Amino acid sequence: MRRRIVFSLAAFLLAFALVALGYRHLSSAGNAGYVIVGLGDWVLETSLYFVIVVLVLLFLALYLGIRFLTGAARLPDSIKKRNTEQRVRKSVEALLSGLIDTVEGKWEKAERNLIRHAADSSLPLLNYLTAARAAHARGAPEQREDYLQRARNSAPQAELAVDLSRVKLLMGSHQFAEALECLNEINRKTANHPVALRLMCESYVQTRDWDALHHLIPVLREGKLFGEKELRGLEIRAYRSLLEKRALTRDPALIREIWRMVPDVVRSEADVAFPYCQGMIDAGVGDEVEEDVRLALGRDWQPRLLALYARIAGDAERQLASAEHWLGPHHEDPQLLQVLAILARRAGQADKAREYVLRSLAIRPTAEACQLMGDLLYEARDFVAAAGVYRQGMRLASGEPIDADALERAARILAPPAGESLDAGAT
Repeated sequence: MRRRIVFSLAAFLLAFALVALGYRHLSSAGNAGYVIVGLGDWVLETSLYFVIVVLVLLFLALYLGIRFLTGAARLPDSIKKRNTEQRVRKSVEALLSGLIDTVEGKWEKAERNLIRHAADSSLPLLNYLTAARAAHARGAPEQREDYLQRARNSAPQAELAVDLSRVKLLMGSHQFAEALECLNEINRKTANHPVALRLMCESYVQTRDWDALHHLIPVLREGKLFGEKELRGLEIRAYRSLLEKRALTRDPALIREIWRMVPDVVRSEADVAFPYCQGMIDAGVGDEVEEDVRLALGRDWQPRLLALYARIAGDAERQLASAEHWLGPHHEDPQLLQVLAILARRAGQADKAREYVLRSLAIRPTAEACQLMGDLLYEARDFVAAAGVYRQGMRLASGEPIDADALERAARILAPPAGESLDAGAT
């Protein structure tokens, strides 16, 4: 506007200067001329110079008058536009201030500034969502829901974004039950939305709803929302927990029902096979899972699986023969030797049981091995030696040092020839 006024004034002065120079040139030549204007009986005679000046002034007055009237007509719109620009500028400043206050934890101040200028904001959705976050952080759920509803009203096309924001707020404060209700509603409206599915998966894990998670995993795999390694980890956790829960029932039919749902590639995982086999053993049908335990040990040699194998109440002689094949790669494993002693004792092979338990104690004395040795001494009716070994086992269990001489004496009582050969081998 200012540039236009300056340009107009410069053009007027230039025109006036040209007229003055032209008139001066005519006057010097003696041809300045004159003008006669007649109106009825009224006659006006004047110089051409004066007429030119009057016309220029009239033009200028008319131009300025028109400009003034035009500006006056536009004044309300100009004022309105300026006020709108000021409100928008203030709303932007308030939004920025609100975001900073929210990050700094000044919840009430942030909420007040954001809502006061939300109506003037070019991004009211952002104002309301940030205000909802501030209200949620200060523990005002009703106010949070009000702001979220305002956000939906301000941008109906962003309803999904608002709902997802609500879910994240709820999950951030560990309100997973409410978050899952909202996620289920989102899933009904927008089936298999990637963000909703990810949040649903996280909620199931947090609430330990493994049954729901194992139904969700195929959808996650189909949508390629997680890497295969991460999905495998989720499957292991889900099926392991489901099997552990069913194992508490001691009902083999219920345990088998879950096992049939487990994919073959997951069945090979020790973390999944262990609760299944343990549950079946506790339910009294351990002979069904003997092969599963042996295969699991072949894939992953774990002490807990060894202990599980010793608990299977099946054909003890066959179990012992199968377990003795493991002596090749694991002949110095004290737990394997202990398991072999248990199976030999159960099979009625007392001499072999004594040999294995003594070899286990020679490698690493444990409370379990002491108990087994004490049982063998008790069965041999050497009650004093059995009591001494039981006492050493209790000392081991409580973390106290044992009397190695007492164990050696008990070993000689239990099996003198084996004890002598063991001592010779140790030296």
